[in-house]
Amino acid sequence: MTDTEYRYDTQLLIEGTDLSEDEIHDYLMNEIPGDCLIAVGDEELIKIHYHTNTPWKVLEYCASKGEIFDIVVEDMDRQSRGLQG
Repeated sequence: MTDTEYRYDTQLLIEGTDLSEDEIHDYLMNEIPGDCLIAVGDEELIKIHYHTNTPWKVLEYCASKGEIFDIVVEDMDRQSRGLQG
């Protein structure tokens, strides 16, 4: 294992209506432990990038806000050991 506290680099896009960067950012920071959060976009499309140990919780929450796609979950521990996936 590495010294990385949060193992999974989770990235996705949310497409919907009346999306709020601030609301999504605040929910993720307060309810799902992680770091390096980026939530940028507009009312119809938001890009999420988040390091967490529970990427399925991020996906579940984001899916409740709209359609999610371009989903990437990378295991940073495996990457640091030179492994794929």
